[in-house]
Amino acid sequence: MKKTITIFGSSRPNEGEAEYDTAYNLGRLLAQKGFDVCTGGYQGIMNAVSRGAAENGAEAIGITIEGWGVVPSKYLTKEIKCANLNERLEKLVSAGDAYVVLQGGTGTLLELALVWELINKRMLKIKPIASHSVMWKEIAAIIDKQLTIEKRVAGLIRNFSTPEEIADYLYHSLKEND
Repeated sequence: MKKTITIFGSSRPNEGEAEYDTAYNLGRLLAQKGFDVCTGGYQGIMNAVSRGAAENGAEAIGITIEGWGVVPSKYLTKEIKCANLNERLEKLVSAGDAYVVLQGGTGTLLELALVWELINKRMLKIKPIASHSVMWKEIAAIIDKQLTIEKRVAGLIRNFSTPEEIADYLYHSLKEND
């Protein structure tokens, strides 16, 4: 069965910006390693990942919200429409065999925090989580300190500098779990 990587990230970056290019390259590399991708289905990083994946033969799944008034990425190969944000979050999480957190704001933080908490509450099995950027590296370090104090699962998020490192990590992590 083909594995799906759920990617969280900002809707703001445009083509030609570093964050967009990173996301595009990640989508391309994941497709080349045989993965499908799943995103929130809109613009920015979600669009870039979907484009990179779809242009390289992978399925690009977008989890969107009906009636939100935002245009979905034209690179989606499959769109799943949800009634509200809670349903969207649940589908984004359940679709992923692994997760990647790219540059983003509070929406991306919400998505990451949900995965983190579900794992710590044992409502979701431990799956690979990769992040990109100094921001996520610092946030993960701060939260890991608290999780250690609370005797909860720490060290879940691995931070990487390049899309290549992320794709290799996910490939090896998921290959070992087959």
